[in-house]
Amino acid sequence: MSAKFFVHPDITKAETLPASFYRDPEVFEAIKDKIFLTSWHWIGHRDLVETPQHVHPFILLEDFLNEPLLLTKDASGNMHCLSNVCTHRGNLVANSSGKTKKLICGYHGRRFQLDGTFEHMPEFKDAKDFPRPCDNLHKFSLRHWGPFLFAGLNPSFEFQKVIDTMNERVGFLPLNEFKLDESRSKDYYVNAHWALYCDNYLEGFHIPFVHEDLNAVLDYGNYDTVLHEHLNVQIGYADGTDAIFDLPEGHIDYGKKIAAYYYWVFPNIMFNFYPWGLSVNIVQPLAVDRTKVSFRSYVYDSSKLEKGAGSILHKVEMEDEEVVEGVQKGVRSQFYKSGRFAPTREQGVHHFHRLLAQFLEA
Repeated sequence: MSAKFFVHPDITKAETLPASFYRDPEVFEAIKDKIFLTSWHWIGHRDLVETPQHVHPFILLEDFLNEPLLLTKDASGNMHCLSNVCTHRGNLVANSSGKTKKLICGYHGRRFQLDGTFEHMPEFKDAKDFPRPCDNLHKFSLRHWGPFLFAGLNPSFEFQKVIDTMNERVGFLPLNEFKLDESRSKDYYVNAHWALYCDNYLEGFHIPFVHEDLNAVLDYGNYDTVLHEHLNVQIGYADGTDAIFDLPEGHIDYGKKIAAYYYWVFPNIMFNFYPWGLSVNIVQPLAVDRTKVSFRSYVYDSSKLEKGAGSILHKVEMEDEEVVEGVQKGVRSQFYKSGRFAPTREQGVHHFHRLLAQFLEA
């Protein structure tokens, strides 16, 4: 990648990433290796392998990373995240979810244990220096947050630090009691660069101009952004009292009227906590100007679903998409190079751009 990126650490002096960042196919390809391969990824709920001796194959970020992975639970109940690629000739080992005691490649019969350890291979008795460690299925780092699972392919930071930071504010919530609501879960396709979608998410600056209904339930004057190393949180304060968190004594925000916690984890995971539960958003790059955004809603208190900041998610999404797609058209202009940050309102975007530049230049 020939392009070089730098974002000044002082937001009052900094300029955004240049428009070329959002246009250049070479940069888009570099993002795969330098950002997504070195970050953590949402897998889903632990019930993907609910009981021992179950496996669940999946493609991580299909049509972008296209990495074949395999989630397993062995006889002892331990979970593993493995490569689903046979170490003999590269065939997929498992093709469907279900119960099994062993992993057996359907091409030439190479057999593995459910933790990925090589066990047997027909017709290899004369092979010298065999098996070697590389004949095991590659194992990836796996982290748990309540019932939710995350994998790191070649992570450059520790996800437990991310979990611990989020738990400072939402650790009081019983995540294990949150239930997936399929009717409120949906995939959206946006005609824009994935980072433009994140840019928009990472600031509340646009709320009064774009989201009339959301602005009516949030106290924009007190909207806050708190930065951490590889994540940040936007705190939405309620304008009223009908849809706020019941925070326990000793909580860092005890006594405040919190309508929502909007957590973003670098580079593409969003955890939106509302009094009714959690909306997880996964932003998946597809092309320089095409993005898939997956909403997965987990409900805890259904009585609060139609109240407050978390009651109009689809409408807010449609409003956001219209703006982001407009920006996508704008950054194609030969006369737009870069912009400046609003120091009091765009700390999250500045933080994101700093991380993008840091990872790309690493």
